[in-house]
Amino acid sequence: MFTSQASQTGSAVSPAGRRAFQRVSVSLQGRLMLANYDEYVCQVVDMSPGDVRFACAGRPAPGEKVIAYIDHLGRLEGSTIKLTEDGFVMSIVATGRKREKLAAQLTWIANKHELGLPEDRRHDRLTPRQTRTELVLEDGRRYPCRLMDLSLSGAAVDIDIRPPIGTAVRVGNMRGRVVRHFVEGVAIEFLTLQSREALTEFL
Repeated sequence: MFTSQASQTGSAVSPAGRRAFQRVSVSLQGRLMLANYDEYVCQVVDMSPGDVRFACAGRPAPGEKVIAYIDHLGRLEGSTIKLTEDGFVMSIVATGRKREKLAAQLTWIANKHELGLPEDRRHDRLTPRQTRTELVLEDGRRYPCRLMDLSLSGAAVDIDIRPPIGTAVRVGNMRGRVVRHFVEGVAIEFLTLQSREALTEFL
């Protein structure tokens, strides 16, 4: 999902480097502290491994150091790039390894968000034990795929084909429709809320 030209040192990415990262829209809660030690509740609006946009009552000066603790991501630190109407944008200071980890975390969060599984906690994410299965189209065509994510309301599958959004499909005994394409495959929303018992073939 992300491309990177980040330095391997723990330094902020240049503006050109930041643009090399693909932003994703997320909704993550957290707290942050400005250089004067004032603390504020914040929300991540969108983010890449190079920078992050916060909705926040705090108004740091350009270049001011900020430390944030974000749900699911942990500690982030960096410097203010610019102010926005409802907050500000911060460059992220991190090593290359940290950026790779952020890219993986953001990909996972973004994929789950499209399925309605993540931060709203409506349906717990289940870890499939059996990941190999088939995606079956209405005309009977079958395609091998791998379950990446599973809940009572939907699934994400790693698959080579990209059926159009809205296509009716079946995964195991669950019928649903394609609601999103992403780099590795497609996200599926089940037609009805499943029970854990209905998912036992994968758990």
